Amino acid sequence: MADSSFDVVSKIDRQEVDNALNQAAKELSQRYDFRNTGAGIEWSGEEKIILTADSEDRVKAALDVFKEKLIRRDISLKAFDAGDPQASGKVYKITGTLVQGITTENAKKIAKKIRDEGPKSVKAQIQGEELRVSSKSRDDLQSVISLLKGSDFEIALQFVNYR
Repeated sequence: MADSSFDVVSKIDRQEVDNALNQAAKELSQRYDFRNTGAGIEWSGEEKIILTADSEDRVKAALDVFKEKLIRRDISLKAFDAGDPQASGKVYKITGTLVQGITTENAKKIAKKIRDEGPKSVKAQIQGEELRVSSKSRDDLQSVISLLKGSDFEIALQFVNYR
């Protein structure tokens, strides 16, 4: 019998993030407490999102609105790294970055966790920005998935190509 395997990845659906951003922009334009505060949210390139407002409190509130929309669209907040509010003239800005891919350092941490705490028959291989986990037993793979879900690696993990 061939080995079963799955891949551990850290990817986000760009369309879902775009939908969350559009919903947040609509809410910022319609909510009474954001009227005349210059609150806005927009893309800045492929991976950056910029939130702006007239005061530091309003830009933080706009960030909370965006995070709420991300959660509703099942996007982990670990995939969005927001900076601190910065004054830029009369406007405050928060620049956030979408975090994708598993760094080599994080992949090594995950592989070590699987080796140390997972079933002995499981093998983990680093393949670029993802990690392939394989074993003869599907039950062992299920236990590795639950082990990784219960751990905190500061990145959003998804499990794909389960076969």
